[in-house]
Amino acid sequence: MEAELLAWFQVHGRDLPWRRTRDPYAVLVSEVMLQQTQVVRVSPRYREWLERWPTVDSLAAAPVADAIRAWQGLGYNRRAVNLHRAARVVAACGWPDDLTELPGVGRYTADAVSAFAFGRPVLPRDTNVERVLERTGREFGPMAGQALMDLGATVCLARVPRCRVCPLADDCPSRGRRFEARRKQGPLEGSSRQRRARTLRLVAERPRRATAVRLP
Repeated sequence: MEAELLAWFQVHGRDLPWRRTRDPYAVLVSEVMLQQTQVVRVSPRYREWLERWPTVDSLAAAPVADAIRAWQGLGYNRRAVNLHRAARVVAACGWPDDLTELPGVGRYTADAVSAFAFGRPVLPRDTNVERVLERTGREFGPMAGQALMDLGATVCLARVPRCRVCPLADDCPSRGRRFEARRKQGPLEGSSRQRRARTLRLVAERPRRATAVRLP
């Protein structure tokens, strides 16, 4: 099954800008941006971000308010604060062996940077990957990471999978099934997310000398 998946990926894999580098900082930027933001929105902003801050040291030296301003439009601006904090940690101490020690870096993001930047033998499991693994009932090796992501994003869709064009369909026990939509996130109005967003907007509007951020 993995051989069929990798063959499919060679032809149908997405050409994404962060896949053209093994710089851990650039990969981290992409993975943080991709948390809860669609690829089509991330691609141009990823390029803009790296043009402005091409290295982890350049981001670490920038005021956090600048990072928040540059993040506007991607949503969940707290990610910009955490990315800035992570850059400062790396600039001061280097990359930790356990990347979850960095601010805002969870298990998936740590595994993605480990695999795609450092070449470590781990399989990052995002929502798309987990969906394919669950439906096929198979395990795949670390080399299949990006292929699984693309299959889940473009073929093995959440509600109506495109089984007719899936390279794994012949051996997939879930072939032809339909799936219920996941429950949407609650409303923003009055939520802690809204209060954090307002706080970060205020930080972004402060003079450049302001760097401390205290979130509700």
